[in-house]
Amino acid sequence: MAEKNGSLLFKANERILCFHGPLLYEAKVIKAEMWDGSDPEAPDPGPHYFVHYKGWKQTWDEWVDESRALKFNEENLAKQKALRQAALQASKKKTIILASKHTSKADSENESQQQPRSRKRARESSVEKSLDREEGSAKGPDVKMPIPNALKSQLVDDWERITKDKLLVPLPRKPTVAEMLAEYQDFRHNSKDKRKAGKRDDEIVDEIIDGLKVYFDKALGNILLYRFERYQFKQICEQYPGKPPSEIYGCEHLLRLFVQMPNLIAHTNMDEDAVQLLREHLSDILKYMHRFMKNLFAEEYENASPAYMALSKGI
Repeated sequence: MAEKNGSLLFKANERILCFHGPLLYEAKVIKAEMWDGSDPEAPDPGPHYFVHYKGWKQTWDEWVDESRALKFNEENLAKQKALRQAALQASKKKTIILASKHTSKADSENESQQQPRSRKRARESSVEKSLDREEGSAKGPDVKMPIPNALKSQLVDDWERITKDKLLVPLPRKPTVAEMLAEYQDFRHNSKDKRKAGKRDDEIVDEIIDGLKVYFDKALGNILLYRFERYQFKQICEQYPGKPPSEIYGCEHLLRLFVQMPNLIAHTNMDEDAVQLLREHLSDILKYMHRFMKNLFAEEYENASPAYMALSKGI
């Protein structure tokens, strides 16, 4: 059963900031209820809020527990901006650069004639301005990342296991992100399907894969972890010092990166050809993950120990 009384930090119609994945978004509280855990459809006791995300369709409205909600104030707005800046920094890594380099020979020749420093400053200036805009009004390429329905279900299941059931992805994973991408490389190189030959040659595939690993390594600790996983990340870094996340984590976390890609790309100044090339490669990797998902994703997650539950609250 749900009760409307009790200790509720937020109230109906209140403007808040809410975590959806690793980023914070402006939202409005539609309902505020205290759950007692007796309802099979709402088993988690405690404060819960039904929220609508500003600028999002109503199909994204959802119930969230209080750990995902923050007051709409200057301190938390600064936190929102910091998370977006971290995401933006990741978006400037090698994957994006490599894609833009291969859009066409003419573009490459034109870039080589530009002053490197002035080009970099202009790009950074454009990126900084985009951060100050509302997400809905930010100008950038319109990117749609077609994620297969089975992988969408995997994302939802992953979120529920970690944020609601308080389970953890077992680490190190097998296969790791690096191992999966290496298998995909071999698959692409040995594929007999050459209908998209030209832009999708072996050299570009290799560079995109190398860039994606760098991208994942930089993004994981900044934007891909749920709050409950942060202490696990701290433990893993101490257990495997110097080892990149792509050689420890697996496809559960890589899939989250694909969800963030449209937002990250939208805050760059990539032209349409570069966006299309990058989108084609990422979509092809998603198709591969869909095809072999039974071998790529963990069937069972681990129970967190009482000690972990206590320590994770301080991260």
